[in-house]
Amino acid sequence: MKKLLILLISVLVIYCIYVDLQSGTLPLSQVASAQEKEIKSDKQEKKNNTTYIEVTVKPGDTVLSILEKNLKGDLPVSITTVVKDFVDLNKVEPEKIQIGKKYKIPMYQ
Repeated sequence: MKKLLILLISVLVIYCIYVDLQSGTLPLSQVASAQEKEIKSDKQEKKNNTTYIEVTVKPGDTVLSILEKNLKGDLPVSITTVVKDFVDLNKVEPEKIQIGKKYKIPMYQ
């Protein structure tokens, strides 16, 4: 009896794994709509947040540290959004900022 029970449980587990791998746990329509919502929210954030401040870089400053100091808290947008906006404003990568130069730092609400 134990062998039969173990066999049935094994078949059930294998079947569940097969179904999960073939169709996934979420229907594709839900995954696609979630991705579309993320893209729309990123576009809205980008449109709404065109304001910036000009800051002279001091030793030890990074784009994120400057932004967090001015926001007095955590970032309301993703880091990739900050990087894209910074590059759009300054035409330079955040890793290549230089001490003593002025840069436009995007501001968010």
